[in-house]
Amino acid sequence: MRYEHRPGRPSTEGAKKGDYGCAWGCVVLPGFVVLLMPLVLFETYWGHELWGDFAPAWPGGAYAFAGTVGALVPLVFLAWVAPLFRMNWKKSKPRSLAWAAASLPGLAAGYLVAGVISTTVRPKRRRNWDADCYSQGGPCWVHVHYPWLWVVGLVSTLAAAALLITVLVKLSGRATPTGPSTSGPEAGPTPCSPSGTGGRRPPA
Repeated sequence: MRYEHRPGRPSTEGAKKGDYGCAWGCVVLPGFVVLLMPLVLFETYWGHELWGDFAPAWPGGAYAFAGTVGALVPLVFLAWVAPLFRMNWKKSKPRSLAWAAASLPGLAAGYLVAGVISTTVRPKRRRNWDADCYSQGGPCWVHVHYPWLWVVGLVSTLAAAALLITVLVKLSGRATPTGPSTSGPEAGPTPCSPSGTGGRRPPA
């Protein structure tokens, strides 16, 4: 059976599509721009000094600095996500808001680490490799002198994540309480037992 739409009755599907379109255009896109702007500003204003001066002067050089940044990735991610798992709106809204506020420093640290990593990204097209990017001290200049920078950062991230997971698993195993023993005292011999005494003392 088919149900035709009546001319005088408004369509609910069109209203739903309009609502989602407004939510995407009015909230999602501006929010994405706001989240992306700190990374762009970081690359524009601090990328040259970071990889041109600060990273080579780091103890161990730019490779050691890349390893340090890579090891910070799982740590700042845990600092951001761990408080969010403690939130429970049904149980207590003020406490949930407090846990949400506690995750903000981890989020800020994550933005800082992401900004440091984003400054080393090469443009995909060679014509965009301008003098600004590859000049002495430019953010892309670091790939010329340290070609295996991304490998060091990736390996340090995976190693730090594996170590962090191992520590968390061990801590959760210690925190899990062991249940009380349900086994009762050992029962005495029964009439069908091999001794045949039925719980009585055998004759001397």
